[in-house]
Amino acid sequence: MFKVSKEYSIYSMNAGNTPVLRVPAKSQIEFETFDCFENQISSENDEFGGLDFSRVNPATGPVYIEGAEPGDILVVKIEKIEVANHGFCVASNSMGVIADLLDSYTIKVIPVENDMALFNDTIRLPINKMIGVIGVAPKDGEDIATGVPDYHGGNMDCKEITEGRELHLPVNVSGALLAIGDLHAVMADGEICGCGLEIPGKVTISVDIIKDKKHIKNPMLFSDTHIMTIASHVDLDIAMEMAVSDMAKYLTCEYSFDPKEVAMLMSMTADVRICQVVDPKKTVRVEFPKYLCR
Repeated sequence: MFKVSKEYSIYSMNAGNTPVLRVPAKSQIEFETFDCFENQISSENDEFGGLDFSRVNPATGPVYIEGAEPGDILVVKIEKIEVANHGFCVASNSMGVIADLLDSYTIKVIPVENDMALFNDTIRLPINKMIGVIGVAPKDGEDIATGVPDYHGGNMDCKEITEGRELHLPVNVSGALLAIGDLHAVMADGEICGCGLEIPGKVTISVDIIKDKKHIKNPMLFSDTHIMTIASHVDLDIAMEMAVSDMAKYLTCEYSFDPKEVAMLMSMTADVRICQVVDPKKTVRVEFPKYLCR
């Protein structure tokens, strides 16, 4: 297995980033990650406004996948997510959907024990370990901050990107240049205050390549039960329309559904979910049941 230390981190995704590792397809890779503030918070007494915000959302990598070329799909199988024994959440009047209701900030350090997050003396939350930032380089000439989601992946903050799932990312440059960061031990759809339970950790993945899938323009995610399309845009309505359209196109291209049947089936069985509404671009996913794809 290949390993990448968190010390090899980037703050934007672009074709000019120097790969820290080159691996063949079908390789297994372990990424060590910082939390979303690069481990700058050590206690509840830290000054939130004193953090270096140029070091937000570091992503470990990038890794060059040999044989991956523009027009291909990089398949990322998420095999294992390990998190530290504590993380933090921040509620601040400077970020999130309800920031205007807050008069200051609060940092809460939250221990993790036996797969439970100990929010306080009475509230215990089951953890759902997931990856906030995972993506490849965008098209040559573009530079996208790791805190921004788009067609290349990035900061999608999708709580379904977790163990046992398979993420498909369109390849835009040779080698794909995969990077991963921003783990959460607990996070709800929406991430309304701009933080989940932010936490450092390790992610073990395996990679492969699918050739000639040029009709897939945005990330897709596969679980045992569902196919998911993921799309991001500054306008939440447009992100929703993109994710819905991507699903319809995928079903007609991959399974030869009649477009009219797709419209009816999606209206009856496809759930539209909001991944997050706090990043520079909002992210939406559409979930379609696999049992209908025969």
